[in-house]
Amino acid sequence: MSNTATQPLAPNDLKDRVKVSYDAIAETYSKFTKAHDNTRLHYGTKLLGHWVSKHGMQPTALELGCGAGGPATELLIEHGFHVTGNDISAIQLELAKANLVKHDKYFTAIQGDMMELDFPIASFDVVFGLFSIIHLPRQEQRVLVKRVFNWLRPCGVFLANFSKDAVEVEIIEKWLGEEQGWMFWSGWGEDGSVNMVEEAGLEVLMKEVRDEGVQEHFVWVLGKKNDGSGSEAAL
Repeated sequence: MSNTATQPLAPNDLKDRVKVSYDAIAETYSKFTKAHDNTRLHYGTKLLGHWVSKHGMQPTALELGCGAGGPATELLIEHGFHVTGNDISAIQLELAKANLVKHDKYFTAIQGDMMELDFPIASFDVVFGLFSIIHLPRQEQRVLVKRVFNWLRPCGVFLANFSKDAVEVEIIEKWLGEEQGWMFWSGWGEDGSVNMVEEAGLEVLMKEVRDEGVQEHFVWVLGKKNDGSGSEAAL
């Protein structure tokens, strides 16, 4: 994220614009995001460290904004997970299916806005969103994290990164130098993001601030649905 340009209000068609942009810049973004591979693996490993295996059951994971199927996606598959990968960009999902072709039995792709996902209560052992939930308007982030609580099984874990600084609307017209690279971000900031996860009913196990480069500062939050947290969160 960057403070290069801001606008006071998010446009009504921001989801359509984000989709069009990620479709258009898919190859450029795939190259750009390789700089974050070590970060994805680092926090994917932390996530696995807090996940409690249930013998006799294949673990399931939901990745929100899976992009082209990065190293964290493959890490979970290699640890026995079936991963459902969601992304707003059809092109990104095609890249993910190609990159994960050797794991195709353990990867299911769902294209669309993550806010339109609908799963039964207690569907997943793990839900994670890496560099993705930050593209939602921050009011939607609150709703989504409450849904994540409902989608998680007892003792399930949630991992995501959020903007370190509070920003309601951040827009870059030509992100990554691409003519069709219009992009949007939003966030509650470090404390607000942690509070959001706690208010959804999750126990925060980890909060870490990490810098990913010039003007890229994120807070990484790992939360857990406790064994007794069986009730549905109010949306």
